[in-house]
Amino acid sequence: MKLLKVGMILIAIIAFSAFTSIENTGYKVGDIATDFTLENVDGKMVSLANYPEAKGFIVVFTCNTCPFSVAYEDRIIALNNKYASQGYPVIAIMPNSPTASPGDSMEAMKARAKAKGFTFPYLIDKGQKVYPEYGASKTPHVYVLQKVKKGNQVKYIGAIDDNYQHPDSVNQKYVENAVDALLEGKSIKETHTRAIGCTIKV
Repeated sequence: MKLLKVGMILIAIIAFSAFTSIENTGYKVGDIATDFTLENVDGKMVSLANYPEAKGFIVVFTCNTCPFSVAYEDRIIALNNKYASQGYPVIAIMPNSPTASPGDSMEAMKARAKAKGFTFPYLIDKGQKVYPEYGASKTPHVYVLQKVKKGNQVKYIGAIDDNYQHPDSVNQKYVENAVDALLEGKSIKETHTRAIGCTIKV
């Protein structure tokens, strides 16, 4: 009986450690994000370095197939429409494996971008190398970056707002609040929220 209890405790510790290590991977607020080069739906390769005039970026991990991502598409478009001209363009990245999620193939991405009229890059994380660096776990999952001397510093991580179902019932616009604070030279009140969405398909 004692051995059984000890065994169960050990399993619990291992499981907790594994969960903790997963939660602790990826960028934290204050980290400098490494640049990437990913293929856009127009066939061109895109890097953050392609935007020398930008003050920062709204990096959104999203996809075609997740209901949460679909629900947020118009709001992602609105974020780019509002902030790209102010120096914070949206960079959308599709992190799912097209093998595991055929609806997220490059062809499907091209069709979706055209149908919705995306005015921002919609990149495919081929080989799924970028999203683990960021620590993204959901679609959508947002990272607001600000250009500083050292590079692109992570300033906010999490959800777009607090109501994915009903845009008119949103109380907290987390991403907008973060970018507005950066534009005004103020500190961001809420730098991290829990991303709500679908798990990334590997």
